[in-house]
Amino acid sequence: MITYTFLQYYWWFLISLLAGLLVFLMFVQGGNSLLFTLGKSEEEREMLVNSTGRKWEFTFTTLVTFGGAFFASFPLFYSTSFGGAYWLWMLILLSFVLQAVSYEFQSKLGNVLGRRGYRVLLVLNGFLGPFLLGVAVATFFNGSQFVVSKDNMASLAMPIVSSWASSFHGLEALLNPWNLILGFAVFFLARVLGLFYFINNVEDAELRRRCRLKLRSDAVLFLIFFLAFVGWVMMKPGFAVGSEGVVKMEPHKYFYNLIQMPAVAAIFGLGVIGVLFALIRTWISKSFVRGIWAAGAGTVLAVLGLLLLAGYNNTAYYPSTTDLQSSLTLQNSCSSEFTLKVMSGVSLLIPFVLAYIAYCWNAMDLKGITRKEIQNSKTKY
Repeated sequence: MITYTFLQYYWWFLISLLAGLLVFLMFVQGGNSLLFTLGKSEEEREMLVNSTGRKWEFTFTTLVTFGGAFFASFPLFYSTSFGGAYWLWMLILLSFVLQAVSYEFQSKLGNVLGRRGYRVLLVLNGFLGPFLLGVAVATFFNGSQFVVSKDNMASLAMPIVSSWASSFHGLEALLNPWNLILGFAVFFLARVLGLFYFINNVEDAELRRRCRLKLRSDAVLFLIFFLAFVGWVMMKPGFAVGSEGVVKMEPHKYFYNLIQMPAVAAIFGLGVIGVLFALIRTWISKSFVRGIWAAGAGTVLAVLGLLLLAGYNNTAYYPSTTDLQSSLTLQNSCSSEFTLKVMSGVSLLIPFVLAYIAYCWNAMDLKGITRKEIQNSKTKY
């Protein structure tokens, strides 16, 4: 029999999986951040833009799906975070809007900013998108400044359940150095994935050589920031949910979560191994060009494991540093049992959607980007 608790855990798993897919698909942003670093000529920059241009809609669609799924399954998180930390989320969404506008208008006749201007916006999105998303995810471990008062739902004068305790409305997350560290980790991971994708998708010896050289420095920076954040999370006190939903601080909570949930530890470990395998294999073999698949699968698994640590095993996944008892858990922030059951039925269609995406991806990548294609194509970004 499917219980309410099972549905809560099931939907947190799906949310975490969508987050992992979103971070993987941010190779588009990572690649765009390198447009002027890798592309030394207009032709080379066109090759890079058209390489990521084939996939940018997947990233945007996954971001919207992630937000929609979060809203439907955990509406209190949606109203608390998106309604309170709105400046942080608005900056994230604005960066993605700039990306969409840049792709669509950079090659139009008479465009206002010129081709280079729109490409600068792509580079801006390439940094802000991954970085700010990493900062937002870090608040799942470090907490945010909000208060939840469900009793206000009965108030006719002010039926506001959640209120933000900071006048910066999300931007205060940028003042926490550990939030910034995860932000930089996600940014450099996106660049690493972008380099892997270019190596696989752009059939040009010179560009592949530059990508392999750049991969070394960006991979080292990613590993430094990522390992620093994970090590700190394992050592820091966590937000544990005790009896009757009381939230309290527990030393080394996330480390104990890792030990007490071996399946989650295996998922996270396999993810890290996948990324490391792609890096090492690409470094030692100049003929190896398929690192994006091992690194992509590893990214999805690592992010999935990290978010499961934040929400499973009686842990508050969105803690409040203003009022501990306002912290959001799987139990106190989810939709009704009926809603979760109905959505679970719809979620059974996800494998078919993923299969369609895989089909479209394969159709787009039957041939890699070449200089000849860019020179002869009349439909390009």
